Amino acid sequence: MQSNHIRNILWTLAALAAAAPALGSVADHREFDATLYAPYQAEKADTGARTFTLVFDYPMSQAAHAVRWRVDLLAPSGKTEQQWRGALTLTGRPAAVNLKWGGRRNAASMPDGVYRVRMRANVHEEVIEQAWDIALGKLPAAAMPAFGAMATGLASSAARGPLPPSAAPAAASLPFTVYLANLHSQTNHSDGGGDLGNCKGAQGPQGGAQGPLEAYAFAQARGLDVLMASEHNHMYDGSDGSNPEAGADAAKALYRRGLATAASFSEANPGFLAMYGLEWGVINNGGHVNIFNAPELLAWERDAKGELLGDTLTAKGDYSALYGLMRQRGWIGQFNHPSAGGQFAVNGIAMGYTKDGDEAMALCEVLNTSAFSTNTQEGETRRSNYEMACNKALEAGYHVAFSSNQDNHCANWGAAYTNRTGVLIPNGTALTQSSFIEALKARRVFATMDKNSQLVLTANGQPMGSRITNSGPLRLVANYANADGRTVASVSIIEGVPGRNGTVSEAASSADATLTPAPGEHFYYARITQDDGKLLWSAPVWVTQQAD
Repeated sequence: MQSNHIRNILWTLAALAAAAPALGSVADHREFDATLYAPYQAEKADTGARTFTLVFDYPMSQAAHAVRWRVDLLAPSGKTEQQWRGALTLTGRPAAVNLKWGGRRNAASMPDGVYRVRMRANVHEEVIEQAWDIALGKLPAAAMPAFGAMATGLASSAARGPLPPSAAPAAASLPFTVYLANLHSQTNHSDGGGDLGNCKGAQGPQGGAQGPLEAYAFAQARGLDVLMASEHNHMYDGSDGSNPEAGADAAKALYRRGLATAASFSEANPGFLAMYGLEWGVINNGGHVNIFNAPELLAWERDAKGELLGDTLTAKGDYSALYGLMRQRGWIGQFNHPSAGGQFAVNGIAMGYTKDGDEAMALCEVLNTSAFSTNTQEGETRRSNYEMACNKALEAGYHVAFSSNQDNHCANWGAAYTNRTGVLIPNGTALTQSSFIEALKARRVFATMDKNSQLVLTANGQPMGSRITNSGPLRLVANYANADGRTVASVSIIEGVPGRNGTVSEAASSADATLTPAPGEHFYYARITQDDGKLLWSAPVWVTQQAD
């Protein structure tokens, strides 16, 4: 299975490289890309041996790029068991590195447990960090508190079918309904909507086969409760660059048509929420921000007559001004596929903090599947993990929850993999754009690689997303449920300090932990690894600890 996976990665990358001249959105996807694949289960059960695969690319770039990389294998204690380092030069095509690890040297030195494989790779200031868990030996299921699965939305419930009695909503649950969402995708209003028969990457702006209406219908049929069409704001002129021949009225009319399509689809399909908005910015020397509820088209380009190709001027790359506008208008955003360094700069500082940004940015994308996947059976193997970059946002002071999306550019909205963003709305409250945005503002969100799993962290009984003042002991409980009988292999409760700009650490390795924080500000979130290696992340809770 491992060798088949590697062949799949390399074949796909080769196909994309060969097709590169024909792909659209050249400038917007010109970025350093690095992916770590660390199989959760071993090729050889007796030793734990397996192969880790690193894949590097710099799509659409004609220049040579020097890559430096490092991979650390970390024991459950945090001790570094082994380290690999290397360098290579990208010259217009993807490159792969296979690291063959022989497994435990002997049982005494490497006990059974869940280990982490962590990669750091950089090209100049562009830094990518990823980490995945791996299992070594036979692992008992982690002890978990009793927790009944919360109810789910109409579309996701219908797709899953009846729950077994053991997974039905129970008294030991929480008074919320979970709506399963994909909050990052494109249609032919920008560079998505590619027909599955020939989709090999981003489409030419407005050149894809299918638009928002087809996307919403597809996602609903595949069991999503919410789909966000997040269209690139600078492609409403029909160009990846600047098109002075475009008409300002036509660009604004297209955006209004997308909003109207979403509203009418939601009205005609109660229980499903069609969302339409913007993916603002560019990757190269920038960073993508989703804006979920903007009724205006934001732009920085102008036509030949000098008219703005949008409703409201936003200077390209000015994140501080964007956050200020978003806060003023009550708009909510998400950091999309964040890099660990070089993106979302404010005053020259990557992931720079502003009070406006803290108010406006609600989510950080912790995981997504390949943006160019054509998989429709939820089996996509190319996935990226951005937890380390999201931790930088939390450490900078941002109050963000984790999301897990697919960034679909081909016409397989939500079907590439089993990952979802779970959004909690109080029982009895209808799913509407208003109730959904309120849930995002409250950070009642979890990210999961398994659509049939749920995770909610509570702090002294308060749900994730809460900001509490505490004195004395703090009880943190990771509440987990799965509809298919999966178990938990490991639990980590992660602790950090907002505004410190440092690094997070593990505060506890149990699902029910009581600790007494030091006086001051803290955040905590839970990360769970299932017995099949799939990960879940709760939203954080933020705690102001007072001295006794």
